[in-house]
Amino acid sequence: MPKTFDPITLEILWRRLISIVDEADASVARTAFSSLLRDAHDYTCMFTDSRGQELAQGTFCTPGQAGAMALGVKKIIHSFPRDTYHPGDIIIVNDPWLLAGHLNDICVLSPIFHKGRIVAFTACVFHHSDIGGRVSSDNREVHEEGLFIPPIKLYEAGVPNESVMDMIRWNVRTPEEVIGDIRSQVAANHVCSQKIIEMMKDENLDTLDDLADEIISRTERSMREAIRSIPDGTYPYEGIIEGAGPRKDISIRISVTVKDSDILADFTGTSPQVDWGVNVVYNFTYAYVFMAVKSAFDPDIPINEGAIRPVKMAAPEGTIVNCKFPAAVAARMQVGHFMTEMVFRALSAAIPDRVIADSGGTPAQTNIFYGKRHNGKSWHTMIIRGGGMGAGTRADGHHCAIFPANGANTPVEILESDTPLMIEAREIICDSGGPGKMRGGLGRRMVIRIPDDEYAPQPPVTIAIQAGRFRYPPQGIFGGKPGAKGQFLHNGQPGDPSGLTFCKPGDVVAFYSAGGGGCGNPLDRDPEAVEKDVLHGYVSVERAGKDYGLDV
Repeated sequence: MPKTFDPITLEILWRRLISIVDEADASVARTAFSSLLRDAHDYTCMFTDSRGQELAQGTFCTPGQAGAMALGVKKIIHSFPRDTYHPGDIIIVNDPWLLAGHLNDICVLSPIFHKGRIVAFTACVFHHSDIGGRVSSDNREVHEEGLFIPPIKLYEAGVPNESVMDMIRWNVRTPEEVIGDIRSQVAANHVCSQKIIEMMKDENLDTLDDLADEIISRTERSMREAIRSIPDGTYPYEGIIEGAGPRKDISIRISVTVKDSDILADFTGTSPQVDWGVNVVYNFTYAYVFMAVKSAFDPDIPINEGAIRPVKMAAPEGTIVNCKFPAAVAARMQVGHFMTEMVFRALSAAIPDRVIADSGGTPAQTNIFYGKRHNGKSWHTMIIRGGGMGAGTRADGHHCAIFPANGANTPVEILESDTPLMIEAREIICDSGGPGKMRGGLGRRMVIRIPDDEYAPQPPVTIAIQAGRFRYPPQGIFGGKPGAKGQFLHNGQPGDPSGLTFCKPGDVVAFYSAGGGGCGNPLDRDPEAVEKDVLHGYVSVERAGKDYGLDV
């Protein structure tokens, strides 16, 4: 007979499950080598029941990774026959079509054994800034983008596979950092495994599946109740995503159908996949569709298998939102991050109080720098920058938010200590937020100099940019105005945000992230709010008069 749980016990166990995965998450911050993980927090920890159904994920996870993992882990665990798993096994994989859409996202997965049988799986995905290959969004196929790792055992019965470790070392530019980060993943899985076994012993549980069934079924019921709160119907939207540099724009066609407690997002009619690196795999597209639905209907519902069951997606194979191997996918966020915005736009007529205007952090602005120091030692780093978040009907947009992705700021001091780069400025951009009754969040300006002193890096310093909003600014909603566009300047002149940029000592590059769109008529904004905006430097005196009709 399945074990049952009273509501109080269930809540206590649920909180303990979350604390376990958060403890694994915290171990990463203490053990990771790269600032992208240690400081910017571009990783996700989770665990499943014995069947691969997601049970819990870290509180501070990345939606693109987490949503994709919920689909992908089910497939990965079946890459090996069930009877070939042993305690101490660890699988490593970065297949974009199995996981989170590009080679940089490496998954380390471990079976959890209790009383001689598998009771769960724990997994974490790290965004490794270095995976080798040609680091550029203008690659034509995935083979150019770095090391492709199919599901393979990194550890077998607790014994490391040094051949796999060596293969990775010889295919990346900064092997000490990459291997160190993989060992951090192994440590995170170990923490999660040990804590789950401790909980099962404390609660006298022989299996997690009964607890998982109760949590998942309750979550599914809550999610379906939230979906039922809006009228049935089909809500279409067609949007345009700019191509990088001289490339053609990309058309996204979506219709969101709500029927009772089910939602279907259908991308029929969307542009076909392209011959550069913004193609998106099914899992990653689904992750940001789910992100939109979840945040719009009920952000407080737990995220697990039950939350994803009511949300379905149709995406024809070969389109840019469900690309076929061997498409180039390294910069998949340049299209994938827009899926949340597209769903919001489609649903704006049905649930106007639950959506926001376009965000300047859609897509996240990713800058990759690499080269050799003055002494010949290789260095490599990645920074993620947000833009202004779109405003909603009840609140202004946040400044410099990495939305809909999730991430944190890399402190200037860390970036300068990890690399030979110098940060000359990092500041919010006045007037970049879209005017509205609720103002869009502000974008950010960041200026980086390549030193030319005795410690100057050897030329060239290579920069790869994965970004957007250079031609089309984030739009407002319900009468709100657009935010400011993004910019990339190389020595004061507009640079090409596609492909690679090569810098020499003394060069200066500047990155301007876009501002969020406004919501509602700017003339309806509270005059006191405008005055505070001027006081804080968010809006200039000139624009207060021009956009808001206020003489301050």
